[in-house]
Formats: sequence, C-alpha cells, structure tokens
Amino acid sequence: MIMPPVTCRAVVLSLVLWQAQAADWPQWGGRDARNFVAEETGLPNSFRPDRKDVTNGVATLVPGENLLWSAPLGTQAYVTPAVSQGRVFIGANDALVETPRFSRTKGSVFDCLDEATGRRLWRLVIPRLKTRNKLFNFDDLDLGLCSSPTVEGNRVYVMGSRGDVLCLDINGQADGNEGPFTGEGQYMSDTRTFPDKPGRFGIADAPPLPAPVALQSGDADIVWRYDCLTELDVWPQDAVDCSLLVRGDYLYVCTCNGVDRSHRNIPSPRAPNLIVLDKRTGALAAVIDKPLGTALFHGDWSSPALARVNGRELIVWGGGDGFCYAFDPLFEPGKDGRPGTLRQVWRFDCNPPQNTFKDGRKLPYNKNGQGPSEIIATPVVANGRIYVAVGQDSRHGPGKGCLSCIDPAGEGDITEKGKVWQCADVDRSFSSAAVTRDGLVFIADYTGILRCLDADTGKEYWSHDLKGRVFCSPLCADGKVYIGTEAGRLTVAAAAREKSILDEVRFNSPIYATPVAANGTLYIASQRRLYAFRHVQREK
Repeated sequence: MIMPPVTCRAVVLSLVLWQAQAADWPQWGGRDARNFVAEETGLPNSFRPDRKDVTNGVATLVPGENLLWSAPLGTQAYVTPAVSQGRVFIGANDALVETPRFSRTKGSVFDCLDEATGRRLWRLVIPRLKTRNKLFNFDDLDLGLCSSPTVEGNRVYVMGSRGDVLCLDINGQADGNEGPFTGEGQYMSDTRTFPDKPGRFGIADAPPLPAPVALQSGDADIVWRYDCLTELDVWPQDAVDCSLLVRGDYLYVCTCNGVDRSHRNIPSPRAPNLIVLDKRTGALAAVIDKPLGTALFHGDWSSPALARVNGRELIVWGGGDGFCYAFDPLFEPGKDGRPGTLRQVWRFDCNPPQNTFKDGRKLPYNKNGQGPSEIIATPVVANGRIYVAVGQDSRHGPGKGCLSCIDPAGEGDITEKGKVWQCADVDRSFSSAAVTRDGLVFIADYTGILRCLDADTGKEYWSHDLKGRVFCSPLCADGKVYIGTEAGRLTVAAAAREKSILDEVRFNSPIYATPVAANGTLYIASQRRLYAFRHVQREK
C-alpha cells in the first residue's frame, strides 16, 4: 500500500508564479561535470520545516515556512535526491519499511516520489547482504542506500546497497514487469545469511531462497542487474557509494573495492576499481587498464565525472590511493568474451608532499591526523579545470587534507605540470566543490569550515565555521550557497567574494545529503525526512 507523506500542502497551497530558470537535477552534481551549481532563480529567501512546539506540556505542530511538502525517509539517509520528469528519487535505510510484507533487515529502500506532492509512486526494498564471514565488514552500520541515482529517459540507474548496479524502469510496476530481470519479488525478500562473501562460495553452499513477495503496482521494476561482488569479486569496505555516469550507451561505475575488517589487507587486489557497463543490457564492456591493487588506503568511494578538454572527452575519477585519474572513454571491445580496457590518460597525486612525508620519511596512513588520504569526493569539472579534495572515513577523525586545482590537458603523471594550485588549509573532506561562473570555489571540510576561494589562484576570500561536521557538498543556486551539517543546521550564505551569512535553519536530524535545487524548488534531505521548499501562499 502506498502511503502519502505526513506533511503535504499541495492541496491547500497555491504557488506564487515568477519567471525562473527551471531545470531538472537528474544526477549527482546535476550534470556530467558534477559541478554543484544550479541555474535556478526565485528560490525562497526564507524557509523552515515543520516543528513541534510544547507549551504547558501540550505539543502542537507549527507549520513550516514555504514548505511545499515533506516525506518520511528512515533513520539514516545519505542519498542526494535526483529530480527528473516530474519525479524525485531518493534512498534511505529500511527503518520504516512496511512490515509484515517486508522484513526489517537493516537494509535499504529506494523511493520514487511525485515531484508536486511528495506522494510515493513506487519503492524498491533492498535487504541487507548478510554473511557469516567475520572479515567481510560490508553494510554493518545500518546506513541504507548511499549512492545517489542517475536518471536518463525512462531509466533510473543506481548502485544498490548490495554492491550491485541496478537499472530501473522510471514507472515501476505500474506499467508491468519489464525484463529481462523479472525476479523483483525474490530480490526484495532475499534475507538469507551467506557462508562467505558473494563470489567466494559455490552455488551449492548458498542457503535456500525464501518465498518471494507478491508484486504490487507500487513496487519497483528492475530491468537488469549487475552484481559487482559476484562477477568481479569486489570487496567493498563498509558501503558502496558511487553515482553512475552515463555517456552514450555506457555507464561508468566505481566498484568501491577496499580493505577487509582488519583495515590492513586488500582481499581483492585484482578487482577493477572502475568499470564500464552497457546501459541497455548491463553487460560488462570494459575495465580499468591497471587495478589500484594494494595501493588502496581504505576504499574507493569517488564517482566519475566527464570532462571536455580541447575537444577531447575524459572520464575523471578520484582513486582510493589519493590520485585523481583521467581515462579515455573510447575503448576497443574485448576479444573472446573479455571486456575492453579503459586506457589511463593521466594521473595527479592529490596529496601534497607535506601530507605524505615528514623529516624525509613517508608518513603512514591515518596516524594522529597525519599522512596521505584517499579521494572520497567527486572531481568537479569547471572552467577548463578539475577541482578535487582528499579525505578519509569519518571514524578516522579530522586531519590534514588538500583541495587541488588541476589542468587536465596533459598525459602521464601530471602532478607537477598539471598543478594550477593547491589549498592545504582545506582539511580532510567529503565535499565536492561548487564552482561559479564568476570564478568562485566553495568547499567545506569535515571539521565544518566552509571556504570561498578564487577559482584561478586558490586565494581565500573568506571562511565560516558551520559549527558541525560536514559530510555533504555545498550547492550554489540563486546567488546563494546552501550547506548542511551533522548538527542538523543548514547555513545559507551569499555566493559572493564578501562574506554574508543570510540564514541558518534548524532541522530535526543531521543533514548528510547535499541540497538540490530543481524547477524552482529547494530540496533538503535530513536523516529522517525529505523537504521540498518553494514560494507558497495559503489560499484565501
């Protein structure tokens, strides 16, 4: 049964009309360049979520300001929503999954909502992948879905929380079960505990499948599925977190390979870190020319971006070894059923020497806030440059980081000749950059410092303490910068060289997802709810 969101004002509010640059936001970063800048105007200057007011022991609901609707998510939500074709796509953990139809497994859900009302149109339930292998520390933290979706035409592409790449029909089961994959009922009921990591046990060792759930019109329709764990022996660390890049007929995917529970051993050093799938069939088309192997520090979590340099296209991706890589998207098909090869064009070490060496000795990874870091953020392409920061797992705490600005025109190791500038004042960071047309870079680090830098020189114009740890990226839209914190505070600043803090908005739970602006609406996902803010006025 499809339940409407608790808060929806679409029937009692009418929209204030204004002329605006309106556009969908169909993927992580909005477009292939992954630059977190939306060409939206007319967003509300002031907005507030609903809140409870307790007076003399009596709780009353205080309506939010310029709140179009809100929808429940779960208890943990890390997915930045995609907005496309009148729909909003977002994921969370399965804390609010409908029982007894589905089991609560500390897995995840992926929802398609109506853009105008927030009403859920369909849902995919993804049970947690459970194993008895004590070294396989995957999906143990009840994080739910972590990868933001990509929408193109009538297809939605997302990396599921079981380490698989899923192609979904944008209409769900409402228009029938489109194949070749037709086992959605079995997929959503798979609560088995496996003897080992998938790909490392025989089919005869697998426990029996539970009975499938009967499909309903409000369920998702999986068109095809590619299992990276089984097919490639990928060994993810904690969770998978890749937003897929579509180019032509192909998907470019970070497989999220990493360490085991010891945090020292790379169980699958030969697994490819970046792959290409045929978006029509899910078939493996190409793999990275040389796996990163034991050079990985912890894991691969960066998403690929598409750069156009002097008329040439490049797939740009941040590695788990701290290098930013560029690959030629064109590849020769493999022979005898083998995949083709993604050829590396250049690489750039995003860890400056002072973060890697001390007194002539190489610093170890993650010790006392020192040492090199991997790239978790997505490289951003803007103004003919690449902007990318380094960072580490939040449980490693704060430490030295760096934001690099790279000239992507070279080949080979371009660490020196491709360095435009580096800002070592940016500590370890999860954030991707937002680079404006007038040459400003906005970036936040894990400690909660938001910086405004000159895109050409790296000069700092201003910084601001957000008073909370930051996991998301800043969004620039309508002349403003929006960024949330783990403390549940959303800060709005002027996207300008002069510092001006315009507003601070409190939410009822942490904000880990990046704000999104699409079609005149600002979307903020907290850990528990997705909010859609827009200029609204009550009917008389």
